[in-house]
Amino acid sequence: MKRMTRHFSLWMLVVTALLSWQSAMARELPDFTELVEQAAPGVVNISTSRIVERQASPFHNFGGQEIPEIFRHFFGDRIPMPPGNGPGRSEERQSLGSGFVIDEDGYIMTNAHVVDGADEILVRLNDRRELQAELIGSDAKTDIALLKVDANNLSTLTLGDSDKLRVGEWVAAIGSPFGFDHSVTAGIVSAIDRTLPRDAYVPFIQTDVAINPGNSGGPLFNLDGEVVGINSQIFTRSGGFMGLSFAIPINVAMDVADQLRSDGQVRRGWLGVMIQPVSRDLAESFGMDTAEGALIADLDPQGPAARAGLQAGDIILAVNGEAVESSSTLPRLIGRVSPGSEVTLTLLRNGERRELTVTVGDWPDTADASANAQNAEPTPARLGIAVSPLSDAEQRKLGIEGGVRVREIDPRGTAAEAGIRAGDILVSIDHRAVEGPEHLAELVAELPEDRAIPVRLYRDGHSLFVALRLSSD
Repeated sequence: MKRMTRHFSLWMLVVTALLSWQSAMARELPDFTELVEQAAPGVVNISTSRIVERQASPFHNFGGQEIPEIFRHFFGDRIPMPPGNGPGRSEERQSLGSGFVIDEDGYIMTNAHVVDGADEILVRLNDRRELQAELIGSDAKTDIALLKVDANNLSTLTLGDSDKLRVGEWVAAIGSPFGFDHSVTAGIVSAIDRTLPRDAYVPFIQTDVAINPGNSGGPLFNLDGEVVGINSQIFTRSGGFMGLSFAIPINVAMDVADQLRSDGQVRRGWLGVMIQPVSRDLAESFGMDTAEGALIADLDPQGPAARAGLQAGDIILAVNGEAVESSSTLPRLIGRVSPGSEVTLTLLRNGERRELTVTVGDWPDTADASANAQNAEPTPARLGIAVSPLSDAEQRKLGIEGGVRVREIDPRGTAAEAGIRAGDILVSIDHRAVEGPEHLAELVAELPEDRAIPVRLYRDGHSLFVALRLSSD
């Protein structure tokens, strides 16, 4: 009997300790109820629609179905679907996303890919009002769009400082996954300053907050109820949430939104250099103790860097004293500099450190970045590329006259679909020699639609052809 009593007492001690531990743990976990109550009125649902002409493709017998907007970064616009919808017909495409109010006079922020190509944008507020929205402007490089609705005294969200975020702190998201309005999910900051493929201008916040189609453009909150990011992308192999979500820092987003609000477009700094990472082997060959900085592989001969005296083989180590930890850091640092401003670059050249002052230029394709360019004149941007002329020395080396170098390429554009890459040299298009950037614009304007066009280019010193097809969209 005494043994049973002792066992019972020991068991009660264990149970008491367990309950105390659970109670302590419960006290440590964050409570999001007050945050959600205060923030929910400022979060909105966004639905868009657009009319497109269905095009023939290798899968035209299967028709086409729009991918949910959050997956377009990974899969493009179409996937196979059952037979019955052939090519050559108009169809209405719809998508869902989220957004939030940043100004009581009706300004709303969301992702650029949520409203990309939309003919109609409808915003549903927390009180169930539905309002037509005007697209003020969008910036594909940062995936930010600014909308305006005709309303006053809207509930706004408090904006925080994303530079103060720390790995491990709690965050929460409110959005409309799969159309379920004002769904709340929570998690922690997994990492900061993440660089994703094709997104050189955004130091993403990585979280394990559950994000799904429809969450795009919605706010990410800290425990103080402040917006610290905009949910933008997920990494997935299965097509569903896998614990890797990425948000645009609110400091980056607001800089873009302010420019869109004042100018309708975004201006960012440009050096005119092609860069590559510094590997360990390269670092050793340059006499460096650590692999850091951005190695200049080539320069636009007419660009700011070339005019300032930078050379191929220089390694940029810092911009205005801020370290360039890797090649992906440089576009962010230069991109946020106002064109026309001077920056001091710390370089490594021939084993010696030196400093050069460069007047940062403006992205040559800024004029083509307007969100409402439906009636713009055809330019190389129609191909989804930005180009620069070749120097006389480059032309002599290749034995050509004219030609242009592809400086930047839209991974979802026509040129990328044809297999053209950044760094390629375009020599001819539709059997006509390309004399320079302006001539390329003239040639592109005359190209027929929905017909394969031969393009000759040089890559790594070798000539090859690719087939280019311009759509009628």
